[in-house]
Amino acid sequence: MPASPYSPRPGEPYPPQGSPSPASRAPGTRPRRMVAQKLAPAGTGAGTSAALPPDPPRPLHSPSGIGVVDKSVMIMDALEAGPASLAQLVECTGLARPTVHRLASALVHHRFLSRDVRGRYVIGSRLAELASAAGDDRLVTAAGPILLRLRDATGESSQLYRRQGDARVCVASAERPIGLRDSIPVGTQLSMKAGSAAQVLLAWEDHERLVEGLQGARFTPTVLAGVRRRGWGESLGEREAGVASVSAAVRGPSGRVIAAVSISGPIERLTRQPGRQYAGVVVQAAHQLTELVRKNPDAAEHGLGEQ
Repeated sequence: MPASPYSPRPGEPYPPQGSPSPASRAPGTRPRRMVAQKLAPAGTGAGTSAALPPDPPRPLHSPSGIGVVDKSVMIMDALEAGPASLAQLVECTGLARPTVHRLASALVHHRFLSRDVRGRYVIGSRLAELASAAGDDRLVTAAGPILLRLRDATGESSQLYRRQGDARVCVASAERPIGLRDSIPVGTQLSMKAGSAAQVLLAWEDHERLVEGLQGARFTPTVLAGVRRRGWGESLGEREAGVASVSAAVRGPSGRVIAAVSISGPIERLTRQPGRQYAGVVVQAAHQLTELVRKNPDAAEHGLGEQ
């Protein structure tokens, strides 16, 4: 074999096969860098493909384009099958542990999530409230005739309240047509810290919300225990001086309390024991509305006080 016309200096790599020798390069040009050869792992031939570094991790797909919302929904979706620990949420969603912890804590704060006795995350009560609110039209429509009959049976103004966050809102009413009355227009927001309707809307809540709701309230745990035992609540001047009221719970298809039916008026007419005189008819009205919400129209066929 004829000797190569090129003899490299010590330490200089020998040109690979097919590369032009210094003699064949144009004067003044620099040799090309052999990038592929440098990337090739040791022991491979000149024709072997270079070993490229792995692709960087791709960010999670955000269907809505608002990442924090999509991640929060992923966490809530993961809880549809039941309670889950932080580690299980991380595994199910594929999100980083700090991200899951931060978002889950925020969702607990807003009551979209809650914690069970074992510390696991569960769907919170706020979602149930919003789901119930979606049926407001049906509830309000069904309540209209019942509140009118309740007003006529008692001679006092009647109302329907729903809880919205830290307040209760009057969503339907039938006012006493003449004389002194407790007038509460539809849309009025009242405190959850006083009044028989507030008692009813709070009495069947979980322990954590009970403790929170009793802070600064005009009623006591003993009062709420009596509401749960009897099925109705009464108040004397709790919300407003000189006003008495009686309320009973309206329940949804799952049995959860979704609203409170009430009557209210001056203590002079309702007396200092309004529940003794009016609890029966108020409870009956709440029961009829419960049955209507559960899609049983026959429950409204009987007039109040006929059972």
